Amino acid sequence: MSPKSGELTENVLRVRERIEQAAIRAGRRPEEITLIAVSKTHSPRRIQEMYEVGIRHFGENRVQERESKLAHLAGLDAKWHMIGHVQKNKAARAVRLFDSIDSVDSIALAERLDRTIADLAARNQERGNVSNEIGEIASSNRLRVLIEVKLDPEPAKSGAAPQEVPRLAEAFQRLPNLDLRGLMGVPPYFGDPEETRPYFRQLRELRNALGAQAAAQTLPILSMGMSHDLEIAIEEGATEVRIGTALFGEREGM
Repeated sequence: MSPKSGELTENVLRVRERIEQAAIRAGRRPEEITLIAVSKTHSPRRIQEMYEVGIRHFGENRVQERESKLAHLAGLDAKWHMIGHVQKNKAARAVRLFDSIDSVDSIALAERLDRTIADLAARNQERGNVSNEIGEIASSNRLRVLIEVKLDPEPAKSGAAPQEVPRLAEAFQRLPNLDLRGLMGVPPYFGDPEETRPYFRQLRELRNALGAQAAAQTLPILSMGMSHDLEIAIEEGATEVRIGTALFGEREGM
């Protein structure tokens, strides 16, 4: 094991311990919570090392960056999450590259993803090779998506306004190629992680309200919490946490 791999192993153990302790405090089971390693800006070599110490979910925030790593990481049996804003003109590329789009924030984008999957499936079926272009989507013909909710009022931050989420959820559930599974959100950054609690609670309450609607399907996923505030997120109901610095250390150039 290289010194770097040893460091990553220690980082993973520390983060898993934090997750376990937060889950226990909240009366939850640690295995309910999925750890997503935010691998943006990190090299394929570092991602491979993270995989070798047990991580199976990775998050990227740019289509181009994921494409640049694809050939180097083709052998990894991992799940890839798109956690950054997706431009509509990159929807087809995102569908090919990711197992889940966790940052869908508009009906227009959802409709573009839905049409893309249908078009790819039809084109590949005509060629008699359904799996090559759309990978695992082919078996179920549905792509897992989350609605990104804007929790940070900063204009530059992406996400759907909380009051728009019920309308989006209803529209998404009518799209046959998308599997809406829950919500994602990023609160403002605070030096004291406790100050994020109202934002995480808001996201949980919004998810619960959607699930209570007669026409709404169960939405089990709450993707919230990062390196500095994961404990608060878990105490407020996170089922997925997106961790970068606490796993990889400081960002590196590719």
